[in-house]
Amino acid sequence: MNLRGGKAMLSNKHLDALNKQINDEYYSSYIYQSMVAYFEDKNLDGCAHWMKMQAEEEHLHALKIFNYVVERGGRVELFAVPKPPIEWDSPRAAFEAALDHEKLMTDKISKLADLAIEERDHATNNLMQWYVSEQVEEEANVDDILKKLDIMGDEGTGLFLMDRELKSRPAPSPNDVEG
Repeated sequence: MNLRGGKAMLSNKHLDALNKQINDEYYSSYIYQSMVAYFEDKNLDGCAHWMKMQAEEEHLHALKIFNYVVERGGRVELFAVPKPPIEWDSPRAAFEAALDHEKLMTDKISKLADLAIEERDHATNNLMQWYVSEQVEEEANVDDILKKLDIMGDEGTGLFLMDRELKSRPAPSPNDVEG
């Protein structure tokens, strides 16, 4: 294993994959921030708040991997963040897009975990297991909102009640993603 400054280094393949994931997490934050703007424009403050908390959480996810790469003696490389969508057909469509995005992120995390196993990199595998669990939660949270919209309806009173409920989402804590 290579050492730099006394730190165990990541393989180049793993470093590249982790750098890509850092950027994917920043894009996740960016897309949710775009959803904040969409919901604000629709005067759905609770939905906007929920997406803002999601954007902050994704930013913290990027920082967790960023810090891990540094701790392992790697060099973080940031790329341009693509422009996210800015419109959705309906509030429900925005949440459906959020669920689709979380499923995509789950796939990416799973591939990173597979790479860690393939490379017998137990430390990175441990980090990825945290993300695997986190992705289960992420998908379940959005799916729960969609199921409630199925019951209550996604316009009028149902959407109003859901919007009010989503205002109560607490801010993510940096402590939730450290370590």
